[in-house]
Amino acid sequence: MINKVFSSFDDAVADIPDGASVAAECWGYPATPQNLIAALKRRGARDLTVITHTFIPMVFSEEDAVLPSLLLPQMKKLITSIAGIMRLGAGAFLQEYVEKGLEVEIVGHGTLAARLQAGALGLGGIYDPIGIGTMLEEGKEKRVIKGKEYLFQEPIEPDYAFICAHKADKLGNLVFKGGYRGDQPAMAMAAGTTIVETDEIVEVGDIDPEHVVVPGAFVDRIIEIPESGYGTPEKGAKLIGLLSQVDSVRDLLFGKVEEG
Repeated sequence: MINKVFSSFDDAVADIPDGASVAAECWGYPATPQNLIAALKRRGARDLTVITHTFIPMVFSEEDAVLPSLLLPQMKKLITSIAGIMRLGAGAFLQEYVEKGLEVEIVGHGTLAARLQAGALGLGGIYDPIGIGTMLEEGKEKRVIKGKEYLFQEPIEPDYAFICAHKADKLGNLVFKGGYRGDQPAMAMAAGTTIVETDEIVEVGDIDPEHVVVPGAFVDRIIEIPESGYGTPEKGAKLIGLLSQVDSVRDLLFGKVEEG
């Protein structure tokens, strides 16, 4: 049996080269593969393409939690559905990076999910009605099917997928916790290499086959989240405590400058 279990996050991302594309789920901190993102930051790989549903600025110190936006200085392209927080100027925090050459591709949540599914299924792409008559159709092939216009969307097949699971066995069979599943199964199946951080690693046979969401055939590396890692219940409790101390997201990001 191939050993998929790694002892450290740094070892698990050690071969990710400059120019790689990486998919990582993010709807805020829950289900985000924070430990792998932090390891890739330490790795220092450059010119990355990051694919994620929500790309918002870091609102806590790196000591407490991380998001895909931690990788901004190392990125050349972002594919996302949400960039920024609307009440804080949406994607304004990206401006300095865009001026330095960062490419940003905005796609709807459904379109992003469908493109990942197309990559997972080995399809050549999809025809999507979303974006017709808007700037999103610029540069895309259009086709009329049964009297309706569609845009051709290419599949997304990332070089690497960072996955956050609830439980994994040593073969890489994965179980997710509630809504944390998201598009992670599609990311895992679409990627060339799938790296998983998980709350727990169990023996083969300890997971009921009927409960497996991502089969081990699509998983290459597994790391158990240590007590000191991101995403633990202790870290989660600390984040909730920090949130309870602020009056608004603006205070959290920028501090109460008016009172300073």
